[in-house]
Amino acid sequence: MKKTILFSTATAMLMAGGIAVAAPGDRGMRADTNGDGAVSRSELTQSLDQRFARMDVNGDGFLSKEDREAKQAERFAKMDSNGDGQVSQAEMDAARAAREARHFERRDKDGNGTLSQEEAMAKKGKGKGMRGHRGGRGMAMLAKADSNGDQKISKAEFTSMATARFDQADANKDGKLTSEERQAAWKAMRAQWKK
Repeated sequence: MKKTILFSTATAMLMAGGIAVAAPGDRGMRADTNGDGAVSRSELTQSLDQRFARMDVNGDGFLSKEDREAKQAERFAKMDSNGDGQVSQAEMDAARAAREARHFERRDKDGNGTLSQEEAMAKKGKGKGMRGHRGGRGMAMLAKADSNGDQKISKAEFTSMATARFDQADANKDGKLTSEERQAAWKAMRAQWKK
């Protein structure tokens, strides 16, 4: 049971480890901090460090059951706008609307209040990306990441798995993932999942 809780805790985090190979148009390009259209190994590492820090709520250097519980409590408190210890349908609807507004704002690159075809397609990439696969495949990824079997994911374990995926996707071994390499890696992953 504990391992299952940990795995669901860190699944999103390890999926983030796949940011470099995520479907084009989704969060993978957020790691492209210099805007050159490719994700370098150093950009990936920087992005992983930031994500790990956000997920390691108690700051102990591991992703664990305690971190998941703390994140859940934070999300609950944020949704419980009146502080009564319960989340009503209205509060859930308000939280969903706020989340959708933030997502829209992120995709509306030119800030004109409408989405271009490219901006709208980026959303489709997210919807069909890693988010829908947190179950079995996510569990398998986490089992691999927990290399010492201690039911915690250390920063080293997390980074190691993500950089290994990066290296595998880096077809020309130049230390950068282009959009084409990311797309090829994404297609290869999806084909593997279907087996």
